[in-house]
Amino acid sequence: MKQKILLLFTVFSLIACKREQKISSSDWTKISNRTQYKEQDGSFELKSGNFTYNFKQNQTPFKKIILLNASMAGYISELGAENLIIGVSSPEYIYSEKIQDLIKEGKIQNVGSDQKYNVEKIISMKPDAIFTNYIASFDNAYQLLKNNGIQIIFLDEYMEQQPLQKAAYIKLFGEFFGKEKEAEAKYQEVEKNYNELKQLALRAKDKPVVLANEMYGDIWYIPGGNTSVAHYIADANATYIMKDNKDEKALTMSFEEVFAKTNGVQYWVNAGNHTSRKEMLKMNNFYGKLDVFNKGKLYTIGGKERQMANDFFESGGVRADLILKDYIKIFHPELLPDYQLTYMKELQ
Repeated sequence: MKQKILLLFTVFSLIACKREQKISSSDWTKISNRTQYKEQDGSFELKSGNFTYNFKQNQTPFKKIILLNASMAGYISELGAENLIIGVSSPEYIYSEKIQDLIKEGKIQNVGSDQKYNVEKIISMKPDAIFTNYIASFDNAYQLLKNNGIQIIFLDEYMEQQPLQKAAYIKLFGEFFGKEKEAEAKYQEVEKNYNELKQLALRAKDKPVVLANEMYGDIWYIPGGNTSVAHYIADANATYIMKDNKDEKALTMSFEEVFAKTNGVQYWVNAGNHTSRKEMLKMNNFYGKLDVFNKGKLYTIGGKERQMANDFFESGGVRADLILKDYIKIFHPELLPDYQLTYMKELQ
């Protein structure tokens, strides 16, 4: 099941989305080309992909919400707003200890899984809003919820490829929860840290070559050169093997295609959730043909993992600065001698 969330992450990044609309009005606060919002005459307007929302003054801040995606829990936790959550789906994928405690106490209910939502239960709970990514196969469930007066807010935070744009969604959650100042302060902190770390990385004397992700079956889902992984590697002052590629999605490649690009690779990052090189090789003996596997350094995203939950996909959405700090520590350890990795873990 641990493989499942990693596979979903890479598959989601394969989705090419052209829904965004550019908005020229200076009144809009722009998170990205996908997501903008503004306040006007006491109302709050949001444009998220194809979806437009208008909230009257008495509709926000929300007091009772349901999350259908574990990744959004990170924004809520950073705002200290866990008590607003009354329901979640697939709670086993949520890392937050506070949210897990509230689930155990019965204050947060399980409303289903990524296979099927308990629509009747959700309706009976009468949430102010549901936050989720849009998944076409759930259209019938969404429509039934809407027919019963349930507000569903579709967000595309998982599709953002610029690390700071993904972090900026915390400002949107701040608007919904009446925590605008806290959200802005947190974002400013992350942005400041991130930019200072980028400058620190430029002091490094070398620029190592980096490989990312791993194979699922016969396919290597390798991040395109304009994905968040590629941006992190570049901002950490390293050279990604796909740096000249312009795709914002993962690319499907054979082992042979990836192998041909690995000459001189010194680091392999985001190498699944394996526990050892031996176990990794057992899963796929092709890895043994890579010089980086035999002589280089390998890192997984298992630094903050608990059973099926991984905080890289949760708080990592907001804490772009800590993810970048991890990569800098990996590629240029001399620049951060006292720092211990947060989300990453070296594979022995």
